[in-house]
Amino acid sequence: MSRDADPARRPGARYASVFRPGLFEGRTVLVTGGGSGLGRCTAHELASLGAGLALVGRKPEKLQAVRDEIAGIYPEAAGRLSVHACDIRDEAGVRATVGAALQRHGALHGLFNCAGGQFPAPLERISHNGFDAVVRNNLHGTFLMSREVYTQYMRGHGGAIVNMLADIWGGMPGMGHSGAARAGVWNLTETAACEWAHAGVRVNAVAPGWIASSGMDSYDEDYRAVLRGLRDKVPLSRFGTEAEVAAAVVFLLSPASAFINGTVMRVDGGVPNARHSWTLAPAERGETFDGFPQYAPPSLFSEA
Repeated sequence: MSRDADPARRPGARYASVFRPGLFEGRTVLVTGGGSGLGRCTAHELASLGAGLALVGRKPEKLQAVRDEIAGIYPEAAGRLSVHACDIRDEAGVRATVGAALQRHGALHGLFNCAGGQFPAPLERISHNGFDAVVRNNLHGTFLMSREVYTQYMRGHGGAIVNMLADIWGGMPGMGHSGAARAGVWNLTETAACEWAHAGVRVNAVAPGWIASSGMDSYDEDYRAVLRGLRDKVPLSRFGTEAEVAAAVVFLLSPASAFINGTVMRVDGGVPNARHSWTLAPAERGETFDGFPQYAPPSLFSEA
C-alpha cells in the first residue's frame, strides 16, 4: 500500500502519538517556529494530547494555516489555539508576544524553542552580517524567548523548556555560524537548568541529526545533492522523521521527565558514533516512527 493510499495518511487523520491521550490537558505550550517543519509537527502532536498552543513565527499566514489545520482535525482544540507573529530577535517584540500569549491563555506551562535558520557556507565566505543574523536567530532568539517566559510566568509557577540544538559534536563544517550558535544554546540550556531549577523550571534540549523535514527544501541544489548522499553515513542507514524529533520534545515537556534537567537528547541515528576506522554496514532491519499523518517528505528525495 502506498503512503497516500494508507487511511492513516489521509489529510484529516489524527496524530498517532505514543503518549497517552489527554497527557497535556489543561496545559499550554508556546512553540516558536510553529508554522512549518519540526515546529508544526510538534504542535500537531501536542494538540492531539490536549495541549493549548501559542504558535509563534515571523509569517502570520503560515501560523494561521497550521492553526486551521489543527482545528480542522481536532475541533475540540480550536478554542485553545492562538497565533502570534514575532521576530524572536527583537527584544521588545518577544516581550510583547509572551505577554499576549499569557493574556490569551492565562498560563504557559511549556516552551519549545524551535525557531531558527541557517545557510550552508564555509567560514571564509560567511560575512559578518550573515554570521550575526544566524547567531541572533538561533541563540539570541532562544535566550530572549526563554527569559521572557521565565520572568513573566514560569518563575512563579514552574514549567518546562526545550531548546533546539543540532548535530554540532566535533564541529559543524559548512555551517560554522549555526554550529557556534547552537553550541551557545547548549551552554545556555545547562546554565538555565541550574539557575531556574529552584523555581520548578526544567530546561533541556533536543539535538536532531539529519531529519527529512521540509527545511531541507530551502537549500540550493548543490547542498541538496550533499544531503541526498548522507544516508550512508548514518549507522541506522536512514534519515529521521519529524515525528521522531517531536516525540523527544513531547517527552521532555511531559511529567515523565520530571527529574531530567540540563540534558541534551540526541535524535540522530548514531551519526556522532560513526568513525573513519569503521565501515558502516547497511542496516538490515529497524523501525521508523512516523505518527504525523500530514507529514510530507522533502521534495529533494524525489528528484533525480
